[in-house]
Amino acid sequence: MSKRHFVNFLSHVKMNVDRVNEIVNGKVLFVSDPFLLYTSAFASDLMSDVLRYYMENTLLITGLCTLQAVRTAEISNISCIIFARGKRVSNDMLQLAKEYNIAIIESGLTMFEISGRLYQNGLKPIVD
Repeated sequence: MSKRHFVNFLSHVKMNVDRVNEIVNGKVLFVSDPFLLYTSAFASDLMSDVLRYYMENTLLITGLCTLQAVRTAEISNISCIIFARGKRVSNDMLQLAKEYNIAIIESGLTMFEISGRLYQNGLKPIVD
């Protein structure tokens, strides 16, 4: 397989929550649609950056473990949040995520490691 063909192949990669969780060595706390396929990821601790976009089939990777992160994901149409650096989701956050149908994953990896692993496995970044 040529490099050019390989890059083209990666641009069409889609993965479900279980595959994402496997890649990031995480723990799934909630998933509303196990068949939803993700094609891209966005990493930020600044929710104002997240709010610049309306994203479909996109994961949010963040270390900001607050209700604000869940609310921001809902506004931006993000349906899965990966909380990095071993951050623990509160019961209030989990309840809000369930209300908004946002999947929640906790991972002990850094945002950099999570982003790199997902990129290596074919998820694309959100670009302007």
